[in-house]
Amino acid sequence: MRKLIWAAASIAALTGALALTGPASAQSPIIIKFSHVVATDTPKGKAAEKFKELAEKYTAGKVKVEVYPNSTLYKDKEELEALQLGSVQMLAPSNSKFGPLGIREFEVFDLPYILPDLKTLRKVTEGPLGLKLLKLLDSKGITGLAYWDNGFKQMSANKKLVTPADYQGVKFRIQSSRVLQAQFKALGSLPQVMAFSEVYQALQTGVVDGQENTWSNIYTQKMHEVQKYITETDHGYIGYVVIVNKKFWDDLPADIRDQLAKAMKEATDFNNAQSQKENDDALAEIKKSGKSEIIKLTPEQDDAMRKAMEPVYKDAASRIGQPLIDEFQKEAKSTTN
Repeated sequence: MRKLIWAAASIAALTGALALTGPASAQSPIIIKFSHVVATDTPKGKAAEKFKELAEKYTAGKVKVEVYPNSTLYKDKEELEALQLGSVQMLAPSNSKFGPLGIREFEVFDLPYILPDLKTLRKVTEGPLGLKLLKLLDSKGITGLAYWDNGFKQMSANKKLVTPADYQGVKFRIQSSRVLQAQFKALGSLPQVMAFSEVYQALQTGVVDGQENTWSNIYTQKMHEVQKYITETDHGYIGYVVIVNKKFWDDLPADIRDQLAKAMKEATDFNNAQSQKENDDALAEIKKSGKSEIIKLTPEQDDAMRKAMEPVYKDAASRIGQPLIDEFQKEAKSTTN
């Protein structure tokens, strides 16, 4: 597969050179291949299409954005390598995907209860702290452009999940993240890394017993149809970092780059508003379906869950860095006070 990616990168590099510097540059648009792993009708899928629309509009057709949803170009694990090699120009991976590159700091977003609400989230992602994290990608040949929300996560299973003891022995699907592995181990569960596209069937066939996800993901993937209970926890956050190949981005004419940055800012605002709306709508539809019983925790039950997950912070500090965790907690405290 690496050989195929290298070959694609060579072709992409040649195509890019012709588009930017060749004799036909006045006629040939600059191509941006934007690959992502979810469906077109999700907030991220819709935002990618919104970026395409705005980018082509603001550059008066000098840029053409080709959006590839549902891993049609590369599988989840191959995307970052493809971007670094230049065979794809833009991605929107989840926050925890940068670990294999040696950048563990983004795993801070996976810590349970680290972001208590949207106000704190915005303060982080739109402020100096979020920018500092994006700058870490520069050394890997990647430019971070924006943070896109998916929403806050809920727990689901075919048994009621109310107390930490209820999680003992439950097989949970997780996305690849050492923080999420530690989270479920702290609860006595059995975490199993699995691609997003495989979750519904795994729940249906009993390969795993439960999962954690946003309301919109649960609804659009029909997970509520194969899970008897969903506990409203808001314990974690799922988000994406929109990234671009750094050399490609730096080599763009300044005026084109400025227009693309404008398009990305508007697409980000669109995504985040869409994410909130779709999560609210999905929750209403899940309730209406009656296929999953939704459980709300009491303040005492919520406190018990938080205490049960405290060891996850100690486990993560050695990789993420305690100072970064402290910065996030400081932002949360200043927002809620």
